[in-house]
Amino acid sequence: MRRETPADRDWIHRLRHEVYAEELGQHAVNPAARLHDALDERGVTYLVATSGGTPAGFVSITPPWAGQWSLDKYLSRTELPALDAADAFEIRILTVASPFRGTAVATLLMYAALRWVQSRGGRRVLAMGRAELVDMYRAAGLRPTGHTVVSGAVTFEVMSAAVDTLATRARRRYAAVLDRLGDGLDWRLDMPMRPGADGCAHGGASFDGIGADFRRLHRRREVVAADVLDAWFPPAPGVLDVLAEDPGWHARTSPPVAADGLRAEIAAARGLPAAALTLGAGSSDLIFRAFREWLTPASRVLLIDPTYGEYAHVATEVIGCRVDRLPIGPADGWRIDVDRLAGALAGGDYDLAVVVNPNNPTGGRLPRAAMQDLIARVPARTRLWIDEAYVGYAGPDQSLAPLAVERPNIVVCTSMSKMYALSGMRVAYLTSDETTASALRRWTPPWAVSLPAQLAAVAALRDPEYYAARWAQTAQLRSELAQALRAVEPAAHIEAAVANFLLVTLPAGGPSAAEVVARCRRDDVYLRDLSPMSPAFRGRTIRIAVKDPAGNARIVAAYRAALTTPSRDDAGCPDGAASRDGGAAGHIRAASLDGAATAAGVQPARPAAR
Repeated sequence: MRRETPADRDWIHRLRHEVYAEELGQHAVNPAARLHDALDERGVTYLVATSGGTPAGFVSITPPWAGQWSLDKYLSRTELPALDAADAFEIRILTVASPFRGTAVATLLMYAALRWVQSRGGRRVLAMGRAELVDMYRAAGLRPTGHTVVSGAVTFEVMSAAVDTLATRARRRYAAVLDRLGDGLDWRLDMPMRPGADGCAHGGASFDGIGADFRRLHRRREVVAADVLDAWFPPAPGVLDVLAEDPGWHARTSPPVAADGLRAEIAAARGLPAAALTLGAGSSDLIFRAFREWLTPASRVLLIDPTYGEYAHVATEVIGCRVDRLPIGPADGWRIDVDRLAGALAGGDYDLAVVVNPNNPTGGRLPRAAMQDLIARVPARTRLWIDEAYVGYAGPDQSLAPLAVERPNIVVCTSMSKMYALSGMRVAYLTSDETTASALRRWTPPWAVSLPAQLAAVAALRDPEYYAARWAQTAQLRSELAQALRAVEPAAHIEAAVANFLLVTLPAGGPSAAEVVARCRRDDVYLRDLSPMSPAFRGRTIRIAVKDPAGNARIVAAYRAALTTPSRDDAGCPDGAASRDGGAAGHIRAASLDGAATAAGVQPARPAAR
C-alpha cells in the first residue's frame, strides 16, 4: 500500500484521457493526453486495483465533506435532493484498463468502493452509469433516479441506492467470488474485506486479543480494553463481598422472578415509585423490548447523528421504521442544539425521538435545564426516549427520571453498567409513567435479570459514596489522559467530554483512524474507530475509554507509536490492510489482484467507465 504519488495520479489521468476522451468521446482530446477535474483537489479518494504490479483499474469516491459533487455539473439540489444529504457518497469514474476488461476487476472495484463507503458511515450512494452499462449497475443494486444526463458523446443514467441494500446484494451475489479469490487477493485497504457479523457494531474487539472462547483469560491482564466503555474501577467492596460469599449458590439458584427486591432498591435510592420502573438485562434488552412494542414499519423516528448505534439498528434493521437524523458535528463541538431539535420534533410528526445525554460517542451533554426546556416543547404524540447511561459522571442530580413519572410521553433509560462497574452483570431500568411501565412489564420475560446481577446491583446502590468518589476520580484521569494525548500530537483535536471517554480527531495528512487503531493493537491497546458510525467522523475520529493510571500510560505510549511508526508493509491493519486517509486531496488506496481477478471467473460486460 502506498500514499498518493505523482506517478499514481499521472497514470489515473492518462487512463481517464484514454477512455473518456479518446475512446468514448465524452471529453475533447487534449495534447497533454491527461484528464482531470476540480474534484481531484477536493478530497476525493481513489481505489486502485493492480495485477502483478501493473495498474488494472480504479474507482473514485467523493465523500460528503468534499463539499462538491461531479453531479453538481448536471443537476441542482432541487432536482436531486439526495445531493444535500450529509450521509451520501458519490462513486464515479469506475475505469478498467483495456487488458483487464472481462475480468473481475470492475466487480472488485465496485465492492471495494462499497466497503470504503461503509467504513466511513455512508448510508446512500450516488453514481452516474453509462446508459449501455445500466444492467451491470442494476445487478449491483443501483436504481435509476429518473434523471439522464449527457456529457459529450456519452449518455449517463443517474443512479442511487441505500448502502445497506447494496451490502445485502453484494453478500448474496459476490460471496462465491470473494471466497474463490481468498488468499490470492492482496487487500490493502484500511477496513476489513468483509463486514462484521449481523447486528449493531459495538466496542469490545479487545476480546479478539483475549479470546472469546475464554481459553486465554490470563490475557485480560495484558490487554488494555479502551475500545469499550466499561468502568476502569472495580465495583464497590460490598458488591465484591456478596458475589464472593457463596458463588455456587448464586450459580445454581433461580433469582426472584420479577426482581422485585432490586426494583424496590432502585425506587428507594432514586426517590421514584417502584410501579414506574421496568427492569432489563442491560439497556439493549430494554431498547429491543420497548421499541418492538411501540413501533411498526410505519413509524417515524428521529435520532441524533452520531449517537449510540443500537437505536438506529433496532429502528431500521429490526423494525424497519423510517428514521430521520439530526446531524451534529465538530463545527458545533458535537453539541445538540435544543432549538434545532425542538423545531425538528415540532415539524416532523415523529412517533419516537431519542436523546442520549451525555451523548455516546461524542460525549456532549445538555444540562438539566436545557433538557427540561426540550421536554416542554416535545409534541404530545411523540415519545421522547432519554438515555442516561453516563449521567452519573455529570452528577446524579442531572437525571430526568422524576419527570418521566409525570409525563406519559417521556421515558428515561438508565444503565448500571458503566457508572457502577457492572457491565458484565447486565442491569438497567426504564423510568416512565406507571401505565407505560405496567404494559412493558407484561412483555418482560421471567428471570430477566440474573441472581448475581440482582445481588450486585442492590449492593452497589447501597454504597453511593464509593461511586461518587470514583466518578470524581474518573474526571481527573480523563483530564490527565487528554493532556498527555495532546502532548503527543498537538494538531489532533480532543473533546474531553463529561463521561469516561475522550473523542480524538486526528489531523489531516496523517494515518486514518482505522490505521491508528490497528497499530495500537500491536501493543495490545484497543481503541474504537468511530468511522463506520457516521460520515461526520470523516474516517479520522477515535474514541478512547479512560482507564486507570497504568492503562492510560499504555494508551499514550501506543498512540505515540501509532503516529510515529512508518506504515511498513501495513500488516497491522484489518485483514492485513492499511492506508493513510488524510482527508487531503486524492489519497490512493490499492487492492492488488496478483492474477486473482482473472481466476475468479467473473465476466462483467465491458466495464470501461462510470
